Amino acid sequence: MPSEKERMLRGDLYDADDPQLVAERNHARELTRRYNQTATDEDAERDAILTDLLGSRGEDCHVEPPFRCDYGSNVHVGENFYANFDCVVLDVCRVDIGKNCQLGPGVHIYTATHPLDASERIAGPEYGKPVTVGDNVWVGGRAVLNPGVTVGDDAVVASGAVVTEDVPDNVVVGGNPATVVKEL
Repeated sequence: MPSEKERMLRGDLYDADDPQLVAERNHARELTRRYNQTATDEDAERDAILTDLLGSRGEDCHVEPPFRCDYGSNVHVGENFYANFDCVVLDVCRVDIGKNCQLGPGVHIYTATHPLDASERIAGPEYGKPVTVGDNVWVGGRAVLNPGVTVGDDAVVASGAVVTEDVPDNVVVGGNPATVVKEL
């Protein structure tokens, strides 16, 4: 029988109150607390914490505090990554972000979701869907990437956009729900 963590990572319904998952979330919260309390000149400390927190990261990875995530271990970012202030990543499933990507302030990336049926939702199980962001992507401030979406290479997600469906390569999307507003 699969563990609750295995079920979570597969995108199956799982129990978020499982002791292993609670412990892993608490560990991530401790790491993000420490990260968010670092001083601007503590680059080595920030680098060490990000190495412990994230699943993987490329060279030249910079995240402005404050930053929040569920687990961190399910977040994988490529080289030359930048996340501005107040970004949140709910990473119950894998989040893959390519190289040369920038997240504006307050960007939220959600893999976590809940059943639509009220009685099932009230019972407590939840699930997730992975999010993938291609290479050379810019996500504007306060944009939201919803569970299961893929943002294509060289795309731009406008500030405040709510991405509910996949974004093709080489386009600008904006609005709620986000739609293509320009081809690049």
